[in-house]
Parts: sequence; structure tokens; C-alpha cells
Amino acid sequence: MNPTNSKIIYFSSVSGNTHRFVDKLELNAARLPVKTKDETLQATEPFVLVLPTYGGETGHGAVPKQVIKFLNVAENRSLIRGVIAAGNTNFGETYCLAGEIVASKCSVPLLYRFELMGTPEDVDRVHQGLEQFWTPQLQMQ
Repeated sequence: MNPTNSKIIYFSSVSGNTHRFVDKLELNAARLPVKTKDETLQATEPFVLVLPTYGGETGHGAVPKQVIKFLNVAENRSLIRGVIAAGNTNFGETYCLAGEIVASKCSVPLLYRFELMGTPEDVDRVHQGLEQFWTPQLQMQ
């Protein structure tokens, strides 16, 4: 596993929507491999996970397999502190479902939801929100 000390770990498919959003944040971030067969990352410090939602209206397979592989590593799962989810409002009730699933399974907060690659307002809100989120976390370390 490739170790990373990024505060943001994210998955983005080849469409690159989530990647473009994370790029706009201009924060230290590490991307999970696009191919499931590739070696996953190893988190070395607490992080927030950013991920898209798959599965369309059915929600089947909402969490990308690459994210499941990453979180199946106990050390990675122990360091997750929050989730930010991307989705498509066209899919109604399954909008950002992957974020809800991961947050629930890992017992961490779903910090934010955004559509596709996000708006400038989304980028500002997430940037400010992460700054506020990490401040108390850093004081506890």
C-alpha cells in the first residue's frame, strides 16, 4: 500500500467530476486508484473521505468498489473522521447515498453533499467547513 498523510482522501472515476471538485479545494489530497485491482492507499493520519455515488435511481452499488477496498483495511477505517458525498439530484432519494452509507458504517458524520463537480459556493462552503472541522480535531491530538 502507498502511504499518504493527506487530510482529504477521495475517489473519482474516469469522468473526473469528484477530482475536479477536490482540485478546486486546493488542499493536500490523495486519490484512490481508479482500478480496483491496483494497490490501495494506506492512510497515516485522520482524513475526510470524498466520494461519488453510483447506482442511479436504484442505489444498488452506491459505494464505489475502490472505496470499499480502501475502507476494508482496518487502519484506514480507524482514521476516517468524516465524509463528503457527490451525487446527482436526478436520482432523487439516492442522491449522495454513498456518503450516507459510509458515514453510517464508519460512525462518522456526513459533512456535506454536492452535485456532480460542485459549484463555486460548494467549494467555498466545504473549504470553510473543513477548516472549522479540523480545528478542534487538531487540538485533541
